[in-house]
Amino acid sequence: MRIHSAAALALCLGALTACGGGGGAPSAEGAGVPPPTSEQTAATGARKPAASLRGKVIVIDPGHNGGNGDNASKINKQVRIGNGSKACDTTGTATNDGYNEHAFTWDVSKRLAKLLKAKGAEVHLTRNNDTGWGPCITERAALGNRLKADAALSVHADGASASAHGFHIIQPIAVKGYNAGMVPDSQRLGRALRDAYHEGTGVAYSNYRGKKALDPRDDLGGLNLSKVPKVFIECGNMRNPGDAAKMKSAEFRQRVAASLTEGFEVYFQS
Repeated sequence: MRIHSAAALALCLGALTACGGGGGAPSAEGAGVPPPTSEQTAATGARKPAASLRGKVIVIDPGHNGGNGDNASKINKQVRIGNGSKACDTTGTATNDGYNEHAFTWDVSKRLAKLLKAKGAEVHLTRNNDTGWGPCITERAALGNRLKADAALSVHADGASASAHGFHIIQPIAVKGYNAGMVPDSQRLGRALRDAYHEGTGVAYSNYRGKKALDPRDDLGGLNLSKVPKVFIECGNMRNPGDAAKMKSAEFRQRVAASLTEGFEVYFQS
């Protein structure tokens, strides 16, 4: 998710590297040994996500919208983001062969919402379809604030050079008078989602943004205006052929949703 004007579509998402097998001894699973039971996992002290998200209110923000490109005057309107102004929304990016970021974020967000609801969470999306325009970044942040959400996640894909690859989490920086109270929990949320996404999808840390896939920023209205714990995820770089191929796969998008679900479970457990 680069910040683009409606007139100039910027294209996103970098090479998602899948988990690779290395040398050394074979894994227990590969040797025919069954994975540990939940009781064994608990006995060894390994991380075990909470069994349920019941009672948690989670807002999922699918970046951009399918009708943004046809509503340039509306999405180019400047809105205040706490420490400056930005466009209401943008068109997002796309792969070289035309798979749009807004379609990717919408599909992942629907899958994620379904899994979170199955865990008992109350889930709200910031848009209801992939054919309208907006809403403005100010309204996306305001929804989580009105609901007093326990956590919020904005789903995106990035548009960088073809050699850039990997995913990263954008965490908020405190903007005085706006979001300072949510920053510590947002940082914790970001780490939980980063670890779960990396482990569950095999996508490498970004090689072009952030440190160990964590990128603090204070130029995004969705974070500056949020009163509740919130981060963005850039799931990869759409301009990289390898990343693009993964994001166009329904099986991969389901894996993204499952990984992020586990990240929320770990966050709330801690």
